[in-house]
Parts: sequence; structure tokens; C-alpha cells
Amino acid sequence: MNTLRNSVRLVGNLGMDPEIRNFDSNKKMARLSLATSESYKNDKGEKITETQWHNLVIWGAQAKFAEEDLKKGDTIAIEGRLTNKNYTDKDGNKRYFCEVVVNDFIKLRG
Repeated sequence: MNTLRNSVRLVGNLGMDPEIRNFDSNKKMARLSLATSESYKNDKGEKITETQWHNLVIWGAQAKFAEEDLKKGDTIAIEGRLTNKNYTDKDGNKRYFCEVVVNDFIKLRG
């Protein structure tokens, strides 16, 4: 049950090609953005689609696979955990953001 405490599962489309960073320790990281969409009809019967964007971070061997096999527009399913981070911008304002650290993913065929 510990894995349920901070677990995220999403299916969506990539909004960018993987952005790869290599570190001195032979570690690789991939950053991606994932769009998930939901549609519903409003009171007037009009179809409304809402899209949410999610920041993804993938490490190690999974990042290597992402670099080699994923591209903008691909549909993927991911499982991971949420992390919240903050930083101070150049104007001294504190900024907050959330990202998903991906444990596993699969590329889905359209």
C-alpha cells in the first residue's frame, strides 16, 4: 500500500520532443511535457475540451529509451510520483511548480 501514497497515472500526448541532459556521473535525464484532455457537454449542449499540461522527468535507462523512441505527438501512458519544487526568479519572486517523476512508461500505438 505504500506505493499508493504518492502515485500518478496519466495517458496523454507529448507536447515536445524529449529534452535530454547528461550528467558527469553517467546519469541521463529526460524532460517532457504531457497533455491530457477531457471533453464534456456544457448546459447549451456544446462540446467543451479541457487540456491539462504536466511536466515529466525521466531518469536513467528510461531516459535513454525516451531519447531514442519518443517524439512530439506520441501517445504514452506513465506511472510516477508528484514532486513540488520552488525557485526564486530574477526579480526575486518565489515560483512554485509541480512535476511528475516517472517510474515507468509505455508508448501507445495510435
